[in-house]
Amino acid sequence: MDLQELVGPAHTALCIVECQNGVVGPESSMAAVADAVAKAGLLSRLGGLAAAARTAGVKVVHATFHSRADQWGGNRNSRLFAAARRADVQQVVGTPAVDPTPELGYEPGVDVVLPRFHGLSADSGSGLSAMLHNEGITTVVVAGVTLNVAIPNTVFDLVNAGFQVVVPTDGSVATPVAYGDQVLAHTLAYVATLSDVTTLTEAWLQA
Repeated sequence: MDLQELVGPAHTALCIVECQNGVVGPESSMAAVADAVAKAGLLSRLGGLAAAARTAGVKVVHATFHSRADQWGGNRNSRLFAAARRADVQQVVGTPAVDPTPELGYEPGVDVVLPRFHGLSADSGSGLSAMLHNEGITTVVVAGVTLNVAIPNTVFDLVNAGFQVVVPTDGSVATPVAYGDQVLAHTLAYVATLSDVTTLTEAWLQA
């Protein structure tokens, strides 16, 4: 299928995963991730992609991770979750940590913030796939952090739910950075369409 057709605004959503202040911002609980994001210039690039999406009428979904102040109901079954529970910055509901970063240009009433409270995927208990289906979405562009865990998990869940998935290769990062190239080439390329931010931006602005 032609990319322009695949990401047509009428049936496409942009899902930006965990690009929130407490994960990728200056007060991040994950310093290595925030550093990789800053060095890659990821947030400004995704801000441009989100702006193009809005112009074209593509819904922008900010898939954020939240926790209760008492951490009730959160996962405890991996080293990643254990580290998150001990972090100085917690992703507590209603705090600036869970807000999309300013670079993304979040527009209340236009964009959608869809939190999850558990799991490794943006679709873990968030209702993401069901809500996308309800809106007639058939293609999801997935970007954000990280290629280590959340991006592959989200891509797999959306593919399993029947969506076409597009991943911009410069729309996410991994730690170490070189590992991200391996994930893209040897895992995600088998289940998703790989593109880049510039190509997707042009496709939407020409729609």
